[in-house]
Amino acid sequence: MSNDLLNNLIGDIEKKLDSADVNPEIENTWEVFYLWDWVAKVSWLKNVAYNELIEFDSWAVWVALNLEEHFVWVVVLSWFTSIKEWEKVKSTWKSLEVPVWEWMVWRVVDALWNPIDWLWEIKSSERYPIERVATWVMDRKSVHEPMETWIKAIDALVPVWRWQRELIIWDRQTWKTQVAIDAILNQKWTWVICVYVAIWQKEWKVARVVEELRSRWAMDYTIVVNAWASAPAAMQYLAPYAWCAMAEYFMFNWKHALIVYDDLTKQANAYREMSLLLRRPPGREAYPWDVFYLHSKLLERSAKLNEELWSGSMTALPIIETQWWDVSAYIPTNVISITDGQIFLESDLFNAGQKPAINVWLSVSRVWWSAQIKAMKKVAWTLKLDLAQYRELAAFSQFASDLDAWTKKQLDRWERMMELLKQWIYEPVVVAKQVCAIYAASKWFIDELEVSKIKKFESELYMSLDEEKTILESIEKELKITDETEEKLKEVIKKVVELNK
Repeated sequence: MSNDLLNNLIGDIEKKLDSADVNPEIENTWEVFYLWDWVAKVSWLKNVAYNELIEFDSWAVWVALNLEEHFVWVVVLSWFTSIKEWEKVKSTWKSLEVPVWEWMVWRVVDALWNPIDWLWEIKSSERYPIERVATWVMDRKSVHEPMETWIKAIDALVPVWRWQRELIIWDRQTWKTQVAIDAILNQKWTWVICVYVAIWQKEWKVARVVEELRSRWAMDYTIVVNAWASAPAAMQYLAPYAWCAMAEYFMFNWKHALIVYDDLTKQANAYREMSLLLRRPPGREAYPWDVFYLHSKLLERSAKLNEELWSGSMTALPIIETQWWDVSAYIPTNVISITDGQIFLESDLFNAGQKPAINVWLSVSRVWWSAQIKAMKKVAWTLKLDLAQYRELAAFSQFASDLDAWTKKQLDRWERMMELLKQWIYEPVVVAKQVCAIYAASKWFIDELEVSKIKKFESELYMSLDEEKTILESIEKELKITDETEEKLKEVIKKVVELNK
């Protein structure tokens, strides 16, 4: 072979080597070989991340949750019936995200942002991941702003502050949902955006909640999410995370948000169902080992940002249902250890007519005084202890045939306070009026009234305060009861008491 021919051959080989792609892009695809009950197995799908979206030829939406050596378990979110075995699957290199939008209020949607209120399509260019690391502690601000619910028993006994995780817990049919809905209704004039997440609830129940919110114009600042009982377990599992991202959007955009999870017991049950389908080893009560992390990574995202981040906040009201008072069960104990306080709604109190049926002995707010204005602190600082003592005395008096005068007087006094704390649904009481009513009871002005006349006294007191506006205006402006305001308040209370004797 001549030198020229050899040089030409070497030159052609060098050109081919220079033009060759030594790092070709390999499309990460394979096939479905197992399909059952909203779960699929995909073989040899490499380089897949946890919570990564998986794309099917049939346009179904799936998310990878179990990553094993030779296959990946994926969970369906929509269009399960369109998928066939041996269908092609491709990774998208994207984590699960949801669209966020300021004008989502007034809407009723499912866990994946699909509208179920027959209104216009939801479009948004901005997206948030459904899971993110909770806000760093140095970016937060300490407790200093109350989240007023306008429910007397809560604002006085177990107050909620902005960014708190306040658990509402007890058995069925104790108004757990109603307390949360009342808290949403009473944010109308506080510029707080509310998100209500219904998990595994009956559709008629959610429809009734939406109708109540609309009839009271609360949907102007509320988003309702329904992961109904017939939805896949994955939708019920993802709904709180997806809409926590929506609440975070408002928090990071200088607003205040309140999110209600109704309820996390159902989410844990959905996660257990999904984990068993994914062949994860069961632990206590058949829940997977990471069920504590399931709720902690959700509730820890509630925060109050500092001034450098524009002072937004997100407050969470998780709901947990117990079975026959069993607060020591697995899920209740987990969530109690995560949250900043608990509101226990007792069945016996509820059946006795005390509504809301708050058990003052078990209910707690871990930063009580920091979440109350000075006026409420002044009139209610011993109220929780006194009512707890009343419950003990009342239980003891059932076995005593004769009571001394002091014990009987104490029982009569706190029986009137319990009557004063009763509050029917959709009857908000602003904090300034609450202060005046509790002041009247704590200073013994209503001791001479019959118990049956307490509610009448309360309504007439509120009417008198509306006429004498300076008292309420002073409390709302100064956030405390000044000496001058206290003298005026005593005069108003005495006049109303005289009218009701």
